[in-house]
Amino acid sequence: MCPSPCPLCGAVDSYVLPVAGKQYHRCRACELVWLDAGDHLVPAAEKAVYDGHDNRVDDLHYRRFLMRAFGEVLSRVPPPACGLDFGCGPGPALIAMGREAGYQMAGYDKFYADFPELLTRQYDFITSTEVIEHIAAPRAALDGLWDCLKPGGILVLQTQRVLGDERFKSWRYRHDPTHIVFFAEASFHALAARWQADLLFPHADVAVITKP
Repeated sequence: MCPSPCPLCGAVDSYVLPVAGKQYHRCRACELVWLDAGDHLVPAAEKAVYDGHDNRVDDLHYRRFLMRAFGEVLSRVPPPACGLDFGCGPGPALIAMGREAGYQMAGYDKFYADFPELLTRQYDFITSTEVIEHIAAPRAALDGLWDCLKPGGILVLQTQRVLGDERFKSWRYRHDPTHIVFFAEASFHALAARWQADLLFPHADVAVITKP
């Protein structure tokens, strides 16, 4: 069987990682792990999972969770900068947090805020919290976000990072059926190298990439 091209770096150098009856692939070049397309949920079933989430704008616990990403905006980009929350979901708490702090905020989500014109504008910062693990074609999606970012702007990505193969097999994060792509630290380094951008890991699940 020929290796599958990596959906992030494009390398054709992967191996199969079978887990719990599903087939995953892992890139040897950037260490990304992705679920075989044959095991993806159909869009209606995927949305049904998201509809069951209880992410309310006024939920203090949820806001504390989002602060790991939004705190990087607060410390690096002064208001009234313009920001986009990509994958804002049905409870756009981060947008509310941004507006309360004096930022101009917009939110895009393919299920809940499908306004494609927002992806043609320019932003001082873009946040995406617990989203990129749901995207089957991460290179195209992230390149699109990068094109929307102004020079000197920051892209803040929050997702749990995959470690070794054995830990992946027992990883709770893998159990969500909508999680189909898993980034390693090397995956973010590959992105930053391709974009010739600065990369920081301020938290175990947050990456900040700064556009030159």
